[in-house]
Parts: sequence; structure tokens; C-alpha cells
Amino acid sequence: MFYRLSNSIRQKYSLTLRLLVLLLLVHTIASACSTDSSADEEADRMQQRRSSAQPDTLSAVRSLERATVSLLSNPFFASYQQSNTLSAYFDRINADFTLDADPIENLHSPTISDTIYTIRFGSSMMELYAPSQTGDLLLQTADILTPDITLRHNLRVGMSQAELVTRLKTHARDVKITQAPNEIVASNREGAPTTLHFYLQKGKVHRIKYDGYVD
Repeated sequence: MFYRLSNSIRQKYSLTLRLLVLLLLVHTIASACSTDSSADEEADRMQQRRSSAQPDTLSAVRSLERATVSLLSNPFFASYQQSNTLSAYFDRINADFTLDADPIENLHSPTISDTIYTIRFGSSMMELYAPSQTGDLLLQTADILTPDITLRHNLRVGMSQAELVTRLKTHARDVKITQAPNEIVASNREGAPTTLHFYLQKGKVHRIKYDGYVD
């Protein structure tokens, strides 16, 4: 009787122990799977953040490129936003000026009418092309004979030849500089055939002429 009872107790204890070991093993495996799953989910979230960040970065670069313009794209303004308003040009002129607006046939479609704005002050002038379909304001030519307006980087009528060359050389990577006894020409190394002419007299700039490119 005692033997049977003792044997029964041992069997129950052994069964309970096996069940506990089995439960512990199942819990360990489940925990490991849960950890792996969490790690995989976190890796997926990181990849999604990287993927979403890449277009944002590209968009920011494109926005920056759009927000700034090169010296030969517009010698008066580095900001696209400023270069796209007539009032910004008016603010740079330290003299009385006049403004004419003339309709012109679109370069590509004769049924569309665009506008040419001409600003005159003294013997100087600027001409801007405004395509009606884009809303842009594009400087296509300028002829400056007085110090009543200053270009970017303080380029101006009356500055010395040495100062002019020094300032232009800061753009040497993108701008080709050609020197002659009475003229210095800055032109694009690549891209649109725009030029900025500085005419010299007695070692100083006495005229600045800009020839832009409008398409």
C-alpha cells in the first residue's frame, strides 16, 4: 500500500516536472520569436524612414537650386524670388526711371502674347521678358553707363580693373574670363550663351553690358 502510494506520488511529481519544463521551453521559444519579430519590425520602420527621407532631401536640393541663380543667369540678384519681381529692380536704381511695357509674340506660339518690360534711367536701360504662361521675369539685356545701379558682389561702373578681376575670379569655376586691353568678358563655361561685358577706360569700368539668353 505504501509502495503504491509512493510510486503514484513520484509519477505525479515527474509528470508535473515535465510539464513545467515543457512550458518553460515554449515560453523561451515564444520570447525569442517575439524579440526577432520586434527587431524585424524596427528594421522595417528604419528602412521606411530612410526611403521617405531620400525624396525629401532631393526635394530640398531642387528647391535650393530653384531658389538661387548664377551670376550670369542674373547679374543683379542671386535670389530667384527677387529676380522675378519688377519692384526689386526699381529698388536697386538710385535715380529717376521710366517703365515701358510692350506686348510681343511668344517665341514658340504666335497665338500667345508675352510682355517686354524696359526700364530706363539716364543713359542706362534694362530689358526683361515676361512669358505669360510661366509667370517668370527674365532679364535678357542690360546696358549700364552710370553708377546709379550696382550689380551683385558690388560690381559697378567706376570700379577699378583690378577689383573687377578679383571679384570675377571668385566665380572662375563656372565663369570663363576673357581679358583684352579695353574690355573684360565673363561668359558661361557651359550652358546658355550669356555674357557680361565690362568696358574699361583709364583702368576703370565705364560701361557694363549684359546679354542674356531667353528661350
